[in-house]
Amino acid sequence: MSPPRAVVLLSGGLDSATCLALARSEGFLCSCLLVDYGQRHRVELERARVVARSQAVEDVRVVQVDLRAIGGSALTADLAVPKDRTEAERGVGIPVTYVPARNTLFLALALGMAETLGATDLFIGVNAVDYSGYPDCRPEFIRAFEALANLATRAGVEGARFRVHAPLSGMRKAEIIQVGARLGVDYALTHSCYDPDPAGRACGRCDSCLIRREGFRAAGVPDPTRYAP
Repeated sequence: MSPPRAVVLLSGGLDSATCLALARSEGFLCSCLLVDYGQRHRVELERARVVARSQAVEDVRVVQVDLRAIGGSALTADLAVPKDRTEAERGVGIPVTYVPARNTLFLALALGMAETLGATDLFIGVNAVDYSGYPDCRPEFIRAFEALANLATRAGVEGARFRVHAPLSGMRKAEIIQVGARLGVDYALTHSCYDPDPAGRACGRCDSCLIRREGFRAAGVPDPTRYAP
């Protein structure tokens, strides 16, 4: 029998690279979906392609949806990316780097791709422990979208059962890194920074960089990130 196929949302970041490795370790044949949504940190798309190649993924697709037309986020509009925030500051409220409805859109695109491929498993690397407080990273959102997937598709109403996997949801960043290291993920290929320099080097100061750096330190794994001076 051929292995079951899954659609994995791949951003090029640490979490999605680990999520892909986990899906592959569970025996899934993975198709990766990248979304070019007009993000400030476009280098992540290049990194995602490299990550997919490094994990021997042959089916890699890119969908373009320009969320700059909506704006409302420091990642899609001319708004400053917060820098040098303490852990306490990062734990309060929803930061301006939140992109309205981003994961809802991403999962909807992955769902459509899965239905055309005859796949019923979707993987997304959201995390609800060491994260920036985005509402569309929480387990209740994942459960709600899974219910929607089984109501709003031809495959679902004809008896297929879609499953949305968020295997990193309850892990701390250090745990994610340790799992990925065991699975052979090359984190030097990944990119997490929201505000990289023109050379694609991480700023080291945005929320995503700080969470990533602290994760490597807590995991006891060398941080391979290229930081700007």
